[in-house]
Amino acid sequence: MKNDSIVIIPTYNEKENIEAIIKAVTSQEKPFDVLVIDDGSPDGTAAIVKRMMEGSYKGRLFLVERKGKLGLGTAYIRGFKWALEHQYEYIFEMDADFSHNPSDLPRLYAACHDEGHDVAVGSRYITGVNVVNWPMGRVLMSYFASKYVRAILGIHICDTTAGFVCYRRKVLETINLDAIRFKGYAFQIEMKYSALCLGFSVKEVPVIFINRELGTSKMSGGIFSEALFGVMRLRLTHIKPKRS
Repeated sequence: MKNDSIVIIPTYNEKENIEAIIKAVTSQEKPFDVLVIDDGSPDGTAAIVKRMMEGSYKGRLFLVERKGKLGLGTAYIRGFKWALEHQYEYIFEMDADFSHNPSDLPRLYAACHDEGHDVAVGSRYITGVNVVNWPMGRVLMSYFASKYVRAILGIHICDTTAGFVCYRRKVLETINLDAIRFKGYAFQIEMKYSALCLGFSVKEVPVIFINRELGTSKMSGGIFSEALFGVMRLRLTHIKPKRS
């Protein structure tokens, strides 16, 4: 029987993490398939995934290869469309570096499947600040950026830039994915805001975010600036959220 859930993992130079994260996701009691969107990683990330696909993960692990770094947002859009084409009902975003704990996947799934919400957000800030091994400056920047976004957009999501998310199929079918304009952290804000504007129910599920131990962070000042300045454009071009 086909699984109803798939976890999309974008990658660029994640050879240190990719095999372990795939094993961790697929070993959950609740079965999850995995789709890796690799942006031409020169370190051989895609080759590791291909090797695993030929073994015991056949039929549960999939790979889309893209040429060059095209941005986080476009990677997820590509993954969303692939998942919709392949009839998955619950579609997840997740990082490759274990900053998101695979053991939290069933909790996000339950918020949608059991509790009836349309979007479940793995939130670092719904119960305070649950971030481990980040420099204090980065913690404060992220935390207050989310407060800024909430104030400008008039929404009640505490972790607006969270990248650990479960969407029901109907949410991604309803959002015009081709109209999503941002590529970095502002992509995460735009997706949540679009869901709220369309009247979908969003629940934050508390998680602990742990900074990566292996590999290199993809964070940059430009990506963060996009989130800060992009919200003004969102507020001007979207209708007011129907509920939050």
